[in-house]
Amino acid sequence: MCDNCSDHSIHLRAPTRRSAMLLTASSVGLALSGAAFAKDSKAPPKPENVLSPDAALKRLMDGNARYVDGVSRRHDFKHEREALASGQNPFAAVLSCADSRIAPEYAFDTGRGDLFVCRVAGNFAGTETIASLEYAVAVLNCPFILVLGHDACGAIDATLKALKDGKPLPGHLPSLVEALAPAAKAAQQQGGDVLNAAIRQNVLDTVARLKSAAPILEAAVGQGKLKVAGGAYRLATGKVDLVS
Repeated sequence: MCDNCSDHSIHLRAPTRRSAMLLTASSVGLALSGAAFAKDSKAPPKPENVLSPDAALKRLMDGNARYVDGVSRRHDFKHEREALASGQNPFAAVLSCADSRIAPEYAFDTGRGDLFVCRVAGNFAGTETIASLEYAVAVLNCPFILVLGHDACGAIDATLKALKDGKPLPGHLPSLVEALAPAAKAAQQQGGDVLNAAIRQNVLDTVARLKSAAPILEAAVGQGKLKVAGGAYRLATGKVDLVS
């Protein structure tokens, strides 16, 4: 045996801080890709929620039609709670404004475990919201995301006024203005009904951001496993109009 191969010549090097960090990051990445996208072997708690993206959209709009007509279904919340105690498989995710007049579960006549809802004033996609929707798609196999704006949005109206007056809002409200400013500025350049134009533009911008959110949402869209669309809730009627 050569000197280089002898036992006493073998030295185990302790990992450097950088190599340890890289190993940890790699392990986390492998764990996410393996666990998040793995098919669950057990039956989903709500088998009727296993839908294609197009079927999920149709179910949402059918539910909204019932809500508008005042013929919402009676939901058995007791048995739904029992079925969902060990898991969930929502058929759609909704990014909605936090406005108290907007309630996606009511607006689409859905039961417990049907919708994965994220709500924030102005219905924009911040980092935490995108991460939440990634979880819905990668782990819960959610096939559809709806970005739901609404008319007379106070957050967007406040953004337009702040940009016009040039005065910062108090507290943490400037973070909302910063997020909604691109849509507001684009609407100001268009003229006409600036508020409604900004509401629509914000929905379109958010849809585009979610579709291109790499790596999870963008990949799911590219593979045809996910569709992302926009809508506008009408306060007076409860009707949701698709925005494109």
